[in-house]
Amino acid sequence: MLEDMKKRVYDANMLLPSYDLVTFTWGNVSEIDRDKGLFVIKPSGVDYDKLTPDDMVVVDLEGHVVEGELNPSSDTPTHMHLYNAFPEIGGVVHTHSPWAVAYAQAGMDVPAMGTTHADTFYGDVPAASALTQEEVESAYELNTGVVIEREFKARHLDPMAVPAVLVRQHGPFTWGKDAHDAVHNAKVLEVVAEMDYHAMQLNPHGDLRIPQYLLDKHYYRKHGANAYYGQKH
Repeated sequence: MLEDMKKRVYDANMLLPSYDLVTFTWGNVSEIDRDKGLFVIKPSGVDYDKLTPDDMVVVDLEGHVVEGELNPSSDTPTHMHLYNAFPEIGGVVHTHSPWAVAYAQAGMDVPAMGTTHADTFYGDVPAASALTQEEVESAYELNTGVVIEREFKARHLDPMAVPAVLVRQHGPFTWGKDAHDAVHNAKVLEVVAEMDYHAMQLNPHGDLRIPQYLLDKHYYRKHGANAYYGQKH
């Protein structure tokens, strides 16, 4: 079972360079087996062209390495906290994709402007509050997860309806029902961040926000009990 998950996580990690979401080793993907209480994550600082499925590291929900010869990603505590905080999610991705990072560094939400955004995110993708000096110096990666959870609670956001966040001065985290779904959401976030930037450059003074009725239409035609987009199996 874990061997299958290692292969899925490896494949999902390999999508990051193919989708132009990472430079060098700046990214990681994980997936959780909720029944076992274990997740699989990319090892730290290993070049993508040198990775194999056997390199993936198995970690428990307290952050202990259960299986693997290599050190897990340095962002493992963030993934761990997100899995504990948001029990619905099944996969997590972190990248330093440039358009999403630009919003994170500006401390700006990625606003819901059009239907491309609304197909995946039910509203703005939030920029979380910055970590304090104490949070950075005490347990940086763990507290990154804490500030994400805190932002979603403060805004009363459903993490499955808005499966992404910007960590201020850092970059994006996305998640989904599994690792591949989380990677999909990371790519969508990068695309809509670029679209929004260009739209605001073209029309800096306009009201560019998508109306609620169109947001509802596009989100709910793909998500929820009455979704009708795509093929039924």
